[in-house]
Amino acid sequence: MSREESSDPYRRARDEAFADLSPWRKLSVQGADAPAWLGDLVSADIADLAPGRARRSLLLSPTGRVRAEFTVAAREEGYLLLQDPLQPHRLDGVLEPYVLSSAVTLDDRPADLAIIATPGQARAHVSETTGLGTPSPSCLWAGVDLVAPADGHDALVSGLSRHLRTADSAELEAWRISAAIPRLGVDATLEDLPQEAGLESAVAFSKGCYLGQEAVARARNLGHPRRLLLALQAGEPVAAGEPLLIGGIEAGRVTSASPVEGSTLVLARVSWPARGGPFRTASGIELRPRRPL
Repeated sequence: MSREESSDPYRRARDEAFADLSPWRKLSVQGADAPAWLGDLVSADIADLAPGRARRSLLLSPTGRVRAEFTVAAREEGYLLLQDPLQPHRLDGVLEPYVLSSAVTLDDRPADLAIIATPGQARAHVSETTGLGTPSPSCLWAGVDLVAPADGHDALVSGLSRHLRTADSAELEAWRISAAIPRLGVDATLEDLPQEAGLESAVAFSKGCYLGQEAVARARNLGHPRRLLLALQAGEPVAAGEPLLIGGIEAGRVTSASPVEGSTLVLARVSWPARGGPFRTASGIELRPRRPL
C-alpha cells in the first residue's frame, strides 16, 4: 500500500471498518403495484433493479426541489428504502399521500431490522449467512449492506468485529467528505435542485417519469443551476461555515470539512458565476479543486 493510500481515511475505513447504520430510517414498500408506483415517483430508474441490488435516488417536489435522498434496495418481496435520519422529511410522510388506491403498502421498520454497512474490501469478511440480505452497492456508496432481523444484530456485529472495527461518526464524516458525497441538511438544502445539491448522479435523466422531472430537465437543458457543490482541498485547517472569497467578495461557504494529514478536505456551496474560483478563506487560506476519492 502506498503512503497516500495508508494516510487516506476513506480508504483506511473502507478496508478496516464497518458501520452500524441500524438507527437509519427503513421503509418497506410492497404490493402488486409497488414496482410501477415507486418507479413513477423516484428519480432513479429502478425498472431493472434485481433483488440484491441497490440504487441511490431522490424524491423531488413538483418544482424539482430535493425533499429526500435515500437508497432503494430491491428485495424478493419488494423494496427497502434506507434514509439518513438527519434529513428533515421522513420518506413515509412524503410517499403516503401518493398511495391513494394503489396496491401498495408502506411499512416503517425502524426497530425490527439491523443494517450494517461493509464498504469496499471490508466485504471480504462478510460470510454467506442464510437469510442475510446484502444489497449492493451500500447506502454508504461502496461495498454492501447487511440487512438482518434486529434480534440478530449483536451476533452480526460480534462476528464482524473479529476482522474489522466499528467506524465512529467522525470517521464516517471523513469518509463521506473524501468521497464528496453531499448530505441533505448539511451540504444541500430543501431549496436545491439536484444539480445544485451535488445529487445529479441520483437522477436518471432518460427516464420517462418521476416527480419534478420537468423542472429538473428545464434547468439541465435550458439554463444552468444557481449554485454548485464543489470538492476542494486546503493546505491548512478550514472549518465548516467559513465563507469562501474571490477577490475579497464572498462567493460561497464551506459546508463540510475533514482534516487529513496536514490538509483539509472540503465540500463547499458556491454561486454559479464563482464556480471557477480561485477561492480563499477570510484568513487567506487557498482552496483548490480536488478529485473525489
